[in-house]
Amino acid sequence: MIFNSFVFWGFFALVLAVYWRLPHRQQNLLLLAASYVFYGYWDWRFLGLLAASTVVDYLVGHGLTRLTEPRQRKLLIVASIVVNLTFLGFFKYCNFFVAELAQLLGAMGFTPHLPTLSIVLPVGISFYTFQSMSYTIDVYRGTTRPAPGLLDFALFVSYFPQLVAGPIERSSQLLPQILGPRRYRHGDFSDGLYHIALGLFKKVVIADNLAPIVNRIFDTPWAQLSGLEVLLGVYVFAIQIYCDFSGYSSIAQGVSRWMGIDLTYNFRMPYFSRSPSEFWQRWHISLSQWLRDYLYIPLGGNRKGPRRTYINLMLTMLLGGLWHGAAWTYVIWGAWHGLLLIGYRLLGVQTSDEPVDASASRPWKSVFQALLMFHLVCVGWLFFRAQSLEQAVGMFGRVFTDFTVTDYSAYAAAMLLIFAAPLLVYEWFVYRSHDMMNLMRRPVWLQATALGYCATALLVFTPMTQQVFIYFQF
Repeated sequence: MIFNSFVFWGFFALVLAVYWRLPHRQQNLLLLAASYVFYGYWDWRFLGLLAASTVVDYLVGHGLTRLTEPRQRKLLIVASIVVNLTFLGFFKYCNFFVAELAQLLGAMGFTPHLPTLSIVLPVGISFYTFQSMSYTIDVYRGTTRPAPGLLDFALFVSYFPQLVAGPIERSSQLLPQILGPRRYRHGDFSDGLYHIALGLFKKVVIADNLAPIVNRIFDTPWAQLSGLEVLLGVYVFAIQIYCDFSGYSSIAQGVSRWMGIDLTYNFRMPYFSRSPSEFWQRWHISLSQWLRDYLYIPLGGNRKGPRRTYINLMLTMLLGGLWHGAAWTYVIWGAWHGLLLIGYRLLGVQTSDEPVDASASRPWKSVFQALLMFHLVCVGWLFFRAQSLEQAVGMFGRVFTDFTVTDYSAYAAAMLLIFAAPLLVYEWFVYRSHDMMNLMRRPVWLQATALGYCATALLVFTPMTQQVFIYFQF
């Protein structure tokens, strides 16, 4: 893993050195070549799948502009969606549905002999499939113009900083930056370095140090765990997955800034949210907006009465859960968030996404709402991380039956405090200021203090094992 990191950063430094010496067209060609080398370094066999998805949607985009008859245009966009979802469904869900069908037939008294395939899930297929689909849908709707050239569109689909774990960029955001000339802007290097350093710290220092705790707790039979160990395991996982995923997004932003390209923010302090709707405005923002614009609103959104709104919310979150993986635990996780969205609507609980101290006449009420929402999110994380529904249900019940303090629970609590407390203090200031670059505008001594803490933590808490990014599996 360390060798791979040196290879990547060495490769990127070489690309960057050449990049800014080239005219715009050659910059795009270099980025496209780098993107395919980057993706092919993991497994070159799936480059053909990436290219096929690109060619199909490029042709569909231009075909939609030439056709004027509504029925023909609808058939073409449906064909694009079917092709993309077929690619995604085969690699991600084929064996899952075969196994479920075999189990169903077995329960009915049959002895099925259904074939199973040794399918390797291509890294990032969920991300680049959704990004490519959003392009063709936007062209169909007339909200974006088709890319003028195949190579430019190929770069839009495969742009390597966000190719394998997002954010899922819209054509209206990323494509103009690919088509237009890019010039180095004052502050790009420092801002990019800030995002990269923050992302690496979240990933390497926080997420990778917390991962062994999560792995041990979730690999232990739930009957052997105390309720406190389960509770702390979920808390630790909540911080781990946040730092792991937001860390990657931050690195992708920083790398892009060095190349004169701005990516959207994918996270905005989600654990300070006070309602499910606010949480999804702050967590994995690019996916939640994708689901809203291309699924929830086309289903009718909230325009067809309360009952239909609740059905649309549940369907959207169920499919959002299934997007994460072919397992019932992800489906239950999606259903749980659907129930939260519906429940808060039924109760009439409306909260602003403004910071607590700026929007609430009674701050402690808002603090209580945020704490409640965090714990409701953690219930979902238990199902998300569990290896089976049986384990999730067993661990959930353990929390309420055995609260014994063990040596390992004390260790887990100490590690959680060491890493989570400084992170939450930092994010509180960012949250209050509505400024994602808040630390960069603080006095030099405060920046130096933060840098000193990060350097000390990196030296003292060097991760025992390297961990891959969690969202690479999606």
